Amino acid sequence: MKLAYSIAIRFLKSSKAQTILILLGIAVGVSVQIFIGSLIQGLQIGLVDKTIGNSSQITVSSKTEDKLIDNWEEKVDKIKEVSGVENVAVSADFNAFLNDGSDDYALLIRGFNIEDSDKIYNIKDRIYEGTYPKGENEIILGKEFQKESEVKLGEDVYIVTAKGNKREVKIVGFYDFKVSSINKNWAITTLKTSQDLFSFGNKTSFIEMQVKDPFIADELSDTIKSSLNSEDVKVENWKEQNEQLLSGLKGQNISSIMIQIFVLISVLLGIASILAITVVQKSKQIGILKAMGIQDKTASQIFLFEGIILGIFGALLGIALGLGLLFMFTKFAVNSDGTPVVDIYINYKFIGFSGIVAILSATIASAIPAINSSKLSPIEVIKNA
Repeated sequence: MKLAYSIAIRFLKSSKAQTILILLGIAVGVSVQIFIGSLIQGLQIGLVDKTIGNSSQITVSSKTEDKLIDNWEEKVDKIKEVSGVENVAVSADFNAFLNDGSDDYALLIRGFNIEDSDKIYNIKDRIYEGTYPKGENEIILGKEFQKESEVKLGEDVYIVTAKGNKREVKIVGFYDFKVSSINKNWAITTLKTSQDLFSFGNKTSFIEMQVKDPFIADELSDTIKSSLNSEDVKVENWKEQNEQLLSGLKGQNISSIMIQIFVLISVLLGIASILAITVVQKSKQIGILKAMGIQDKTASQIFLFEGIILGIFGALLGIALGLGLLFMFTKFAVNSDGTPVVDIYINYKFIGFSGIVAILSATIASAIPAINSSKLSPIEVIKNA
């Protein structure tokens, strides 16, 4: 083994141009794999985060005539016992009108336990003026609604329900969810204010939650449904409502895998062909070594060691190059505000896997020239020299 390793190092040093060429081939292959894989993973995580990152991923609603959930505290306790569920909050929602003294605006009043719902919607960080509702009869409104209605911070307005209930509330803040439809239509208040305004009693409209792994939300929703064991509730998850997004993510995954496979195949073929040529070039030296008593097994190990050495250094160089490409991408592909077009996600397991695959590919590619070298006859080599 030691002799084969020493000869492999000597062969690599004696053919520096070929060695550099193979290293560059492996490095480019690994860097392309890391760059494309990380880019697509970042794109997918970004899409999922923007779509459902700050929203309910599983929602429990009522099938009853009044569309309200009774005994919601008991149901919340059962849901929290389900493994994989992260944040749970309730809301009391109803359509109503906001009257500022001159105009009526149709809105969806959403009553939250702010501390619980903030873990899902990140409400506090989205307030750009004022504060969040801390007491009864306080509301916050969206950026688009503020522009359309021109209401002011601290202004008193009226909420009017379809049943004619009317309550004066104070505007204590304005939020920006970065979604026009939400900014225009949601009026956020406390759970108690909404329940009192719409005469809900101690009932709620929805139980909302987020999960640790959004991609198994459909499995968890089935578990939650079984846990609640009630015919009066309906359990829905984000995957049912975003089929087109899921289809797009699957398409991205398939295209990414296909690109990476073809890159690996090209690298493998390149290494195999160059090492095969090396066998021919080094046939005289191998023939002499065999004539001196070196075994066929040792002759094969020379090229296997070459493949492993090239794979290791090529993988390290490729990882560095791939990370450098990702860094450059975040600096040149940016939005108008300077943020990256795609948030890059560094998955160290994926990077490690790419490096290991490159080493294995280089080792496998060296198997053919290794077999050829073991078949060389020293007599024939010396005769044809």
